[in-house]
Amino acid sequence: MVDIVKAMGWNYVSTLASEGNYGESGVEAFVQISREAGGLCIAQSLKIPREPKPGEFDKIIKRLMETSNARGIIMFANEDDIKRVLGAAKKANLTGHFLFVGSDSWGSKITPILDQEDVAEGAVTILPKRASIEGEERISRDSPYEQEGKVQFVIDAVYAMAHALHNMHLDLCPGATGVCEKMDPVEGRLLLQYIRAVNFNGSAGTAVMFNENGDAPGRYDIFQYQMSNTSISGYKVIGQWTNQLRLNVEEMLWSGGEQAIPDSVCSFPCNPGERKKMVKGVPCCWHCELCDGYQYQSDEFSCEMCPFDMRPTVNRTACRPTPIIKLEWHSPWAMLPMFLALLGILATTSVVVTFIRFNDTPIVRASGRELSYVLLTGIFLIYVMTFLMIAEPGAVVCAFRRLFLGLGMCISYAALLTKTNRIYRIFEQGKKSVTPPRFISPTSQLVITFILISLQVLGVFVWFGVVPPHTIIDYEELHPPNPELACGILKCDMSDLSLICCLSYSIVLMVTCTVYAVKSRGVPENFNEAKPIGFTMYTTCIIWLAFVPIFFGTSQSTEKMFIQTTTLTISMSLSASVSLGMLYIPKVYIILFHPEQNVQKRKRSFKAVAQAATMSSRLSQKSNDKQNGEAKPEEGKDSK
Repeated sequence: MVDIVKAMGWNYVSTLASEGNYGESGVEAFVQISREAGGLCIAQSLKIPREPKPGEFDKIIKRLMETSNARGIIMFANEDDIKRVLGAAKKANLTGHFLFVGSDSWGSKITPILDQEDVAEGAVTILPKRASIEGEERISRDSPYEQEGKVQFVIDAVYAMAHALHNMHLDLCPGATGVCEKMDPVEGRLLLQYIRAVNFNGSAGTAVMFNENGDAPGRYDIFQYQMSNTSISGYKVIGQWTNQLRLNVEEMLWSGGEQAIPDSVCSFPCNPGERKKMVKGVPCCWHCELCDGYQYQSDEFSCEMCPFDMRPTVNRTACRPTPIIKLEWHSPWAMLPMFLALLGILATTSVVVTFIRFNDTPIVRASGRELSYVLLTGIFLIYVMTFLMIAEPGAVVCAFRRLFLGLGMCISYAALLTKTNRIYRIFEQGKKSVTPPRFISPTSQLVITFILISLQVLGVFVWFGVVPPHTIIDYEELHPPNPELACGILKCDMSDLSLICCLSYSIVLMVTCTVYAVKSRGVPENFNEAKPIGFTMYTTCIIWLAFVPIFFGTSQSTEKMFIQTTTLTISMSLSASVSLGMLYIPKVYIILFHPEQNVQKRKRSFKAVAQAATMSSRLSQKSNDKQNGEAKPEEGKDSK
């Protein structure tokens, strides 16, 4: 019966026995063997009293339903108890729910299932293998007499005793007739040894022998009670058991004619990607827990984390490599910055070509040709930087990113700082004397500019020496709760901090230039470019002030890399466009469309500049006095 239950894939059954030696011993043996075999748990072991009270069988059915998953019911009960159990199940409207496995007390009997065949449908029962003995005395060949099935075993039992006595007589009384002294009386323990040692062909032609436990070979026919709308219902032989089970599963039919074996399990197998969490004390019962996050099912009972560069498969039974992404040229995050940068490159190239073509005209000379070309070079590099930021990372690309990320801005703001510093010093000196300040010649201005630029270049090359440029794959940046969205990002080894450090020197130059632009705001417009430079720096500061919260505010976004790259490149392009638009586009417009204004103006000496600076200072002082309410009243009005 244990073999049958396991062959049907059941691991959670209840037992039901009639009170008494047969039922209780049968269940005890079943429980013991199932425990030794393993993989089979007993949900409940219920006993039917010898004298059941009214409603007792209804209570039994109700208790069996407390473990409703244990549909398999192992029965060691007499005919009356079997009949009443089936009746109670039918009364509870549980036809087809319970799957009965009956002992030989049920066998192939019709009496227990009369009028409740539908409840018994699918019941599997056993009977010792038997044969009808030919030549036995019969009452009448025409009578309804049917030979008792156990006649074969009675005959074999008698012959086993006879063979044992015969063998004992041969050993103890050799050559004697009748019982000798050694067998009078017969020693029971010695006779038992001779009985266990017999081996002969029985009445049905099968061997009769006993094992070390004194048990005869088990030979059983296995039946199933089947019903059909097209044939006579009844018990059908579906297998045999002779020390091992031979079960014809394909011939089995269950309630409603189903061929699939119903389940009688405490817990169903877990799905792929789920681990078993065992119920304490019940080895056949467990809860299924899904391996979540970046875990995968390493074995039946545990989940483990995938390596940092991998993520679980869809069914979470293994790990797979995390896909690697980078900013693509066709991405919307790249197309807008590239469009702005391309326009900027074309505009900058046009300005440079125009300045070279009209290099000796008054407007070009007045703008400071040397520093103008330096400044335009910086603006051009800022626009080009967009394409380096979008290009696929590699050692060379990463090296150029480090070098040119801050270099273009450094060149631009170094040139602007030198210009504003020159203007400021000239007019501050003009307030004190008519002697011009030092280092205001074009050569001096270029030297100062290149000294400022060299500090940025030196810092980058020191960085090259300390940490050579290389690429990394960042698996932490795009590591959302849903592993299906996880990606590794191929990027240069520049962290947010190193990027800001790379730009910090340019930001210092920009702020210093802005301070000088503020200080030079009172200089007469027709003497210099202070006001356009001032407007350029104010606007640039606003752009970079907006850049900082956007750049760092997206650090938790799943598209951080794309947003930050786009923000950085657009901010750089806008700052370059402001410089280009305010400082050079008006000049190009006059050169190309109003050449009549591109004429030599009266050359001013430093003395004239000094006078203008002094006058500007006095006007500014008088304006401040009036605003502060310190203007003195006129003498005439005061005398009145």
